Amino acid sequence: MTDQFRALVARQIDGVQKIAIETLGDADLPAADVTVRVEYSSFNYKDGLALKGKNRILRSYPIIPGIDFAGTVLQSTSAAFRPGERVVLTGWGVGEGWSGGFAERARVKGDWLVKLPSTLSTRQAMMIGTAGLTAMLSVLALERHGLKPGAKIVVSGASGGVGSVAIRLLAKRGYTVAALTGRPEEERYLRSLGASEIVGRTEFQAPGKPLAAERWDGAVDSVGGAVLANILASIRYGGAVAACGLAGGSDLPTTVFPFILRNVALLGVDSVQCPKAAREAAWRELANELGGDSEELDLATEINLEGLETLAGEIVAGKVRGRTIVKL
Repeated sequence: MTDQFRALVARQIDGVQKIAIETLGDADLPAADVTVRVEYSSFNYKDGLALKGKNRILRSYPIIPGIDFAGTVLQSTSAAFRPGERVVLTGWGVGEGWSGGFAERARVKGDWLVKLPSTLSTRQAMMIGTAGLTAMLSVLALERHGLKPGAKIVVSGASGGVGSVAIRLLAKRGYTVAALTGRPEEERYLRSLGASEIVGRTEFQAPGKPLAAERWDGAVDSVGGAVLANILASIRYGGAVAACGLAGGSDLPTTVFPFILRNVALLGVDSVQCPKAAREAAWRELANELGGDSEELDLATEINLEGLETLAGEIVAGKVRGRTIVKL
């Protein structure tokens, strides 16, 4: 196989982060036991922060950003993987402290990889990606708490990557879904995913009361801050909120009242260090729910490496709808 491949590389020059597309060789990749021909990556909120040099997402230089990818194994000294197998990677600090998916080739630890279910293509895997995995983990967390089909669930950040997939998954599993969004122009899109109610974000951004009217049995929240606090105050007795993001802030200006007066549970959801067995189970569920139709969903926009730097500002500003996949 040829030694050269294209990659988006972040370097720090005189203390300033610089991004450029470069031609690299295998020697430029970190040492690990599995080399993958990357076919698709995806563009996530965290990737946008990384390319804009915010929040110190990139922890070393030079580095190839991109927190997830899907492709085919080229070389492997891991007993778990053979050349030709299709794999997906999300999390584990890849694209942050370890070169990631914005390249035609990646080398990672076999322990980080998951074999793709047979019903998912590599393109479909990245239509789902880190955001979709996070959404699935959130849905499973709510179900472990006891929520069942028919329950009313609100999804914040509804038109973003996590929110879009969460709405689709919940609707397919029989839940009644409310989409909480600051983008009313996306109502048609959100309803096409399965939302039966559109809720404006404005009323949830201001400081709220410790308890509000009970509106929902559960929630998937990727926003945090005042939005999460107001959602907690609106959950019915015995309900739960799966918190998986902080696009709106890392603070939580709430009280203990939802927890001790309404028995509400706040469930933390992490997709970065999530154990491999839980990842594999989530990907099986994703394949069952989306493997047959994710190509048909209006979830993804496809771009190439050249479009990433421009898109970074848009996704950080909350102007990107659904999922963006990167074709390598």
